[in-house]
Amino acid sequence: MNQKAHISFTLNGEQTEVAFAPHKTLLEVLREDLSLTGTKHGCELGECGTCTVLVDGKSILSCLMLGLDAEGREVMSIEGMAENGKLHPLQDTFADTGAAQSGYCSPGFLLAAKELIEKSPKPSRDEIKEALSGNLCRCTGYIKIYEAVELAAARMRGEEMELPRASLYGIE
Repeated sequence: MNQKAHISFTLNGEQTEVAFAPHKTLLEVLREDLSLTGTKHGCELGECGTCTVLVDGKSILSCLMLGLDAEGREVMSIEGMAENGKLHPLQDTFADTGAAQSGYCSPGFLLAAKELIEKSPKPSRDEIKEALSGNLCRCTGYIKIYEAVELAAARMRGEEMELPRASLYGIE
């Protein structure tokens, strides 16, 4: 017998209902049952961070959470980050600083950084490193990613900041 689980939750600000095989992870439900492919399959072991989404405002690894556990929760995937057709400041700064190379890891970094800035509007470099430590990138050095988060946080506070050009060479 092919039984399906049925859940209701808020996804990217909209009430959503979905039916799926009860053994599926939230990652699989998002990608396969809701066709939201911005959340990436990575290691599926909770080690790379490419599947990061926000659940009730906290970053979680969707490959480690059962879809059933999203019942009644508020989930944000990368598709929900832009508002009213306008990119989130983090998305803009990732583009402005060249923080995204292939972009495969970017959704996870962006959502983890969003959680950080909401908690700490003026994060230190060490706070940024800690908040993003569960996300791996194989293409860039991490300096441009850290700078993108610093720049977005500054813009969100209504400030501008200059980025050091030393980062072009991966030097802090």
